[in-house]
Amino acid sequence: MQPPIPVDTVLQNRYRVLKILGQGGFGRTYLAEDQGRFNELCALKELIPTQTGGALEKSQELFAREATILYQIQHPQVPQFRATFEQDKRLFLVQDYVAGKTYRTLLDERMAVGKTFSELEVSQFLRSLLPVLAQIHSRGIIHRDISPENIILRSSDQLPVLIDFGVVKELATRFQSSSPESVATTVGKLGYAPTEQIQTGRAYPSSDLYSLAVTSVVLLTGKEPQQLFDDNQLTWDWQRLTNVSPKFAQVINRMLSMKPGDRYQNANDVLEALSSAPLSNVNTIAIGRRPDPVIPNRPNIPQPRGSSIIDNPWAIGAIGTFVVLVAGIGSWMLVSTLRSQQTTAPAPKQAFPSPIVLGTPTATVTVPPIPTTTPTSSGRVNYSQNLELTSGVTTLAQDNLKGNATISFPFNGTQGQKLTVSLADEGVLLSVVGPNQRAIDKTATRVPSYEGILPFTGQYAIILRTVKGVSESNYKLSVRLDNSVTPTPGLETPGNSPLPPTPIPSLSPTPSPPTPAPNEEVKPPLNGTPIPVPGQTSSEQIKHYFVNVESGKQLAIAVKRGAVKFSIYDPSGKKVESELLSWRGKVSSPGSYQIEVLPTQPGRITPFTINVSVSNKSAETY
Repeated sequence: MQPPIPVDTVLQNRYRVLKILGQGGFGRTYLAEDQGRFNELCALKELIPTQTGGALEKSQELFAREATILYQIQHPQVPQFRATFEQDKRLFLVQDYVAGKTYRTLLDERMAVGKTFSELEVSQFLRSLLPVLAQIHSRGIIHRDISPENIILRSSDQLPVLIDFGVVKELATRFQSSSPESVATTVGKLGYAPTEQIQTGRAYPSSDLYSLAVTSVVLLTGKEPQQLFDDNQLTWDWQRLTNVSPKFAQVINRMLSMKPGDRYQNANDVLEALSSAPLSNVNTIAIGRRPDPVIPNRPNIPQPRGSSIIDNPWAIGAIGTFVVLVAGIGSWMLVSTLRSQQTTAPAPKQAFPSPIVLGTPTATVTVPPIPTTTPTSSGRVNYSQNLELTSGVTTLAQDNLKGNATISFPFNGTQGQKLTVSLADEGVLLSVVGPNQRAIDKTATRVPSYEGILPFTGQYAIILRTVKGVSESNYKLSVRLDNSVTPTPGLETPGNSPLPPTPIPSLSPTPSPPTPAPNEEVKPPLNGTPIPVPGQTSSEQIKHYFVNVESGKQLAIAVKRGAVKFSIYDPSGKKVESELLSWRGKVSSPGSYQIEVLPTQPGRITPFTINVSVSNKSAETY
């Protein structure tokens, strides 16, 4: 194996190596700065083929093919694959860097103080990860290496993120084997990977579910799989080491079945089973009569027997009268209290929201959301409750929301569907975010209602939060999806295209760009003279401009002042280029082009000036 790349080395004139994040038999992972993306942090995964000649060429072919597969994974809880390159006979993958701690580190920290994860936390952990597996499995991709080491609790939003897909390690195994075309591999950790994966190299969606269940029992017990699995009986012995509800244990044990056919066959089946599993929140305490104290060396002295009160009939009569009197007064006080509560006392509020989800006018289902395992640094508590939406049916969710809480309603949407969302109370506002965790439209952030077209297929979320200054408020959320809108041709779902998909802009409620307001339209002269366009932008209020360009004209855009970058969308809404400082190209499709200006430093309002020009000069788009 070649030596590690020195710190501060710049690869491809772009990626500056900062440090080594990890190393294994398949290669190394580096933390690097992407100088082509404003020094944004990224992860460089190095795969080192040990062969040369024709085998190396075959490895390069496999590398490119597997990289295409990784590019198809587009989920906010999976690091986005960015690029591949080769340098000095080393092959590299570029992915987003995820700041946070692995669940192995979190477990070690808890065990250091004698604690492990609770059923409530592991249940939320599963509910957060299973939708991720459902999406990647639907594209025919298996992770193959799920374990506490390969799941990070992201610091920014406290969501679990899947890293180190086994497909990369499988690729490295093929590189280092005598036959790069070999199919069977040993990808997966012993104890975490199921038998079929270890023995034959074949993996299925249920194989990932098995590994996820093993990870769950490790988090619950603090024990490694080898300590929990009985090799003689071929059974798992983990329930005696933790306190979980029988239904929850039943779900985990089915995921741990030795035979793939005995397990749940997909992640959605597990989610459905978990939704009907009550959580164990109360520890069982044995209650009984305290035994008489034992006093050592106490002599057995007979006690003199005096006259007992039971022997006095006058005393018995007095006691009976007293008991009847006390019982009558107590009953009268109890009835008076109950009547007073019915007329004056308000109904007690629950500690956690329990939204009532109405799927149809006649069906009412109450499903309490589960809080995230750790509150945010600001003390805010996050809740999540999946919405099962049916096209053409209005779904309602209603409850009380505290001022320090946020509730998210994830749901699956299809490109071209019409989404209608509204709130009936003024104390709560909603935001609609897409799979990229950004608002799907500039009008979908902190609003009382939203109506628009879903730009692509994936998991969306409706996020509710109280208005600033409101300590708590009731809410009634109405959500409806309709299939009446036909998707714009050319906006394919990422999984439907054999080539790496072009990200779809999520800034407009309709497939085509909206008609700009007068102050958003830019009208440069046609002689190529640039006009300065001033403005200000932020992560919450992204600035947009529109410029109408005829076919064959040359459009040029450049940042003149300010720490900003811009993206360009053509008249159909398709992204032309993204996150640029300057761009010049020949326009092939006439119409209104959209310029999206974003800050390079999130969290602050940034003033800027961009230059925009249109001319008759010919140029090639780049």
